[in-house]
Amino acid sequence: MTDHPATIVIVGAGAAGLTGAIAAAQTLAQEKSDGRVLLLDGAKHIGAKILVSGGGRCNVTHDIVTPKDFFGNRNIIRNVLAAFPVERTIAWFTSLGVELKHESTGKLFPVSDKARTVLQALIDSARRAGVTICPDHRVDAISRTSTGFLVQHSHGITHASRVMLATGGQSLPKTGSDGFGFQLARRFGHQITPTAPALVPLVLDRSMFQATLSGLSHEVELTTLVEKREVDRRTGSLLWTHVGISGPVVLDASRFWTLATKQGTVVEMYGNFVPGQSADELRAWFIAQAAQHPRRSLVRMLSSLVPDRFAESLCRHQACESQTAVAQVPRPHRDRLLNALTHFHFPIIGDRGWNVAEVTAGGVPLEEINYRTMESKLVAGLYLLGEMLDCDGRIGGFNFQWAWTTGWLAGKSVVRSLLKGQTPTHPASSFE
Repeated sequence: MTDHPATIVIVGAGAAGLTGAIAAAQTLAQEKSDGRVLLLDGAKHIGAKILVSGGGRCNVTHDIVTPKDFFGNRNIIRNVLAAFPVERTIAWFTSLGVELKHESTGKLFPVSDKARTVLQALIDSARRAGVTICPDHRVDAISRTSTGFLVQHSHGITHASRVMLATGGQSLPKTGSDGFGFQLARRFGHQITPTAPALVPLVLDRSMFQATLSGLSHEVELTTLVEKREVDRRTGSLLWTHVGISGPVVLDASRFWTLATKQGTVVEMYGNFVPGQSADELRAWFIAQAAQHPRRSLVRMLSSLVPDRFAESLCRHQACESQTAVAQVPRPHRDRLLNALTHFHFPIIGDRGWNVAEVTAGGVPLEEINYRTMESKLVAGLYLLGEMLDCDGRIGGFNFQWAWTTGWLAGKSVVRSLLKGQTPTHPASSFE
């Protein structure tokens, strides 16, 4: 079909792209300005990543969001977040008809507990605002013209005076974020800092006992060393899986392992399964327990510190007889166990990869965009947002907050940019 030229083209109809499209279309309407907002996405059904997030519930945001919850240039992140903070995000979703509920963890979910509620509200709002949503329109290339940009996609060619790239990173490629957006950005001269899966479970050597503990979750203090230097230390819930370890504390720390491994540096992870306790403190506790309960079995005593199944597996892994009376445990066995409890080396052999990772570490450097507008410093009229940027948050709704914020900021800024100067007149284009 023949189509009028689009004023603003957004590539990618995920969280950031939908938000950017809504913000742009609503701002155009408020300013009573002519213009068209076109949202292109390669998938037949948009918003797949929203639907699978939060176990199908969509963790929309967190009650407290600070730059410390993200990795990247935190000075720039602070300025971006300030433009659309949590309070405005909650109010915005309320205006879309999505009431959010606060959970004890600080996470905010839709009251319906359904991610579909969030996605449908975004789609409905975009359509009401006049956004033309085009699924199954894979963008192949974008080039500059004297009047803006030429966007080539699977259904034809579209001219635009402004382009917003919201293609996502490389995580969950089946949803459409296969990293092609990075190629588009690179063709415009942008650098791409090394990317690696983040918020991803880790795989342990088969010689470990993870399979026997699959489904077990407990607290651990996790320390990550790169080239023997501590780069991260955090405490949280670890989940044993049939192939390795997952859970919030592992997912948050995984970026350090994946990035270091990709760069060819030596990275190690250690766990303290009695957070806050040192081996010396546990040794004193062990001796006192042995004096008070000399006949108590080793595994029963350890079970007062860690889950039963883990205590039994740890004893086997350290070649210690779990039913031995604590007063009879040889000192070498005791010290070996206490060291394993407080400084356990995880034999990590890999990660679960892009198909499982929730987010991408790395991307377009924040220094290459104007944090007030999300516009590229290299190419006027090109905006970059969401997971394309070198900013990844910890688990808990922070990456969605980044998507809403950058999308809203870019959408508003695109229209302001158009209104400052005369909108270019584009030649007619075909859009099928």
